[in-house]
Amino acid sequence: MERKTAREFDQELLVLYDRYVHGQIDRRSFLQHAGKFAAGGVTAAALLEMLSPQYALAAEVPAGDPRVSSSQVKYPSPEGHGEMRGLLARPARAPGRLAGVVVVHENRGLNPYIEDVARRVALAGYVAFAPDALYPLGGYPGNDDEGRAMQAKLDRAKITADFVAAARFLHGHEACNGKLGVVGFCFGGLMANTLAWRVPDLIRAAVPYYGGQPSAAEAARIKGALLLHYAELDTRVNAGWPAYEQALKESRIEYQAHIYPGVHHGFHNDTTPRYDEAAAKLSWSRTLEFFGRKLA
Repeated sequence: MERKTAREFDQELLVLYDRYVHGQIDRRSFLQHAGKFAAGGVTAAALLEMLSPQYALAAEVPAGDPRVSSSQVKYPSPEGHGEMRGLLARPARAPGRLAGVVVVHENRGLNPYIEDVARRVALAGYVAFAPDALYPLGGYPGNDDEGRAMQAKLDRAKITADFVAAARFLHGHEACNGKLGVVGFCFGGLMANTLAWRVPDLIRAAVPYYGGQPSAAEAARIKGALLLHYAELDTRVNAGWPAYEQALKESRIEYQAHIYPGVHHGFHNDTTPRYDEAAAKLSWSRTLEFFGRKLA
């Protein structure tokens, strides 16, 4: 299926889809309300399929790329779900130990897009570690709808503990030189913000993409630097940014924030219509430049 662009869909339908993928409405409700946009033989179900990720359409660094060494590894999470698993990726010819970057998925487990992002980070010269929050339930099921339902069943506090444990695991890994960053998307953006204050002595650089924000008291604990990416049309997440920015200023936390005009939540995900090539490439170049400065 050819990937469409967000401009080919009504803004109301895109907002409806955003509510669906973030659990505010169920599939039945989405299809019911999307019916008003069905025309020309295109059903509401077909619209949902068009808006959903098509992972076969994009793989910048495919699995098996000889430039990257990657494998699934397990790690302990005593305060979370006990034992966890994630994708560890690094340059195939790494000259010694490298800085590490935790890569955090969206609200549906370690899907192919996030695995690809982890390999991109590795190709940029880092040890990347992308945990799968769904491992206690068997891991990402190969379907985002199922993955989203599975992640919603897990205890949020234990999920957070699993990612804290992942940061500690990567920090102490033999391939890592102890300098640590994190990048995350959607739920992962929230988790990038969370790790910045939960393990402030470890996280030197955090890059949340359209992620939910911590409280002012939590933000005050951050010691590393932040690079925050927001989408102009993502009013749901953006509503929390003014208070977060004020908290960062009051606590004198180093940060840079970019709000990309005319784009939607998820603009970095190159498997969906919400992908915006210009914003995705610009934000990613800024991300790598940021890591290059802060993790050098």
